[in-house]
Amino acid sequence: MSDKGLGLKPYFALTGLALIWGASFLLIKVAVHDMSPTVLLLIRSTSGLIALSVIVKLMGRPLLGAGWKTRLGSFAIMAVTNAIVPWVAIAWGEERISSGLASILNSTTTLWTAVLIYWAIPKERPSGVGYLGVVVGLAGVVILVLPDIVAHGVSGNFIGAMAVLVAALSYAANAIYQRRKMRNVSVFDVSIGQLAASVIFAIPLAAPSLSHVHLALTSMAAVIALGAGATGIAYLLYYYVMNSLGAVRAAGVTLLVPVTAVFWGVILLHEIVSWTIVIGMAVILAGTILTNLRRPVNREPSLARDSAAA
Repeated sequence: MSDKGLGLKPYFALTGLALIWGASFLLIKVAVHDMSPTVLLLIRSTSGLIALSVIVKLMGRPLLGAGWKTRLGSFAIMAVTNAIVPWVAIAWGEERISSGLASILNSTTTLWTAVLIYWAIPKERPSGVGYLGVVVGLAGVVILVLPDIVAHGVSGNFIGAMAVLVAALSYAANAIYQRRKMRNVSVFDVSIGQLAASVIFAIPLAAPSLSHVHLALTSMAAVIALGAGATGIAYLLYYYVMNSLGAVRAAGVTLLVPVTAVFWGVILLHEIVSWTIVIGMAVILAGTILTNLRRPVNREPSLARDSAAA
């Protein structure tokens, strides 16, 4: 069915997806007040696995398709690059910087993907304009972090920003790996497989700090919503938009997420948005647009999804 036949529903879904993924940065900010980044990782991955498993079963699908045992190593790699490293790094970073700034820095995933793809998948390298976009986007990062370095040196804010950039780089590595090794595997298998592996890895990482968790209703609700909403519901919305509007328009969520995250941070957390943040965000998003120009038409949708999700 064409998008005309569906009316405005796909666009409402796209807006809802951007709001959900933007809110994930706010939820992380709330949750880390009462738990360590590794405990957040454990609860988020567990609630996400439960939510997605329930959704898959309600759809009448098996949790994992045939041949899943041969993919255990791939599930482990994807868990590390798409959950363990980025989720812990973003949570750790948000202990030091605002949720809005974290979302903007996280949007550089597309830029890092363009850099890594140069060596990993040469036939899919962006055009020269695309790599100009990488330079422009990284200039936006400099705009965001340079004032703090000049004013305070290598402070906690700078280190927090670097942690989120590490998360973005990890997301990019995951996107490349999924493109090369898992492109023909069901998105449900990929999602459930890596979430299950994430739970297994998270248990020993979180164990030392479990006794220090403050069981506050707000933070627990935030991290459960983070797992169930930003993983289960958001994935379904994403693939609905993908099937309805196509990959190009669905990829527009990458540009919307930082905007919605800043919106949530200002409205609910009363975060301050300086002109430096506004200019830096605009430059990074401009670089992201340039980087996505003239992309190969067979680009996997996961590249856009992973660059958007926290």
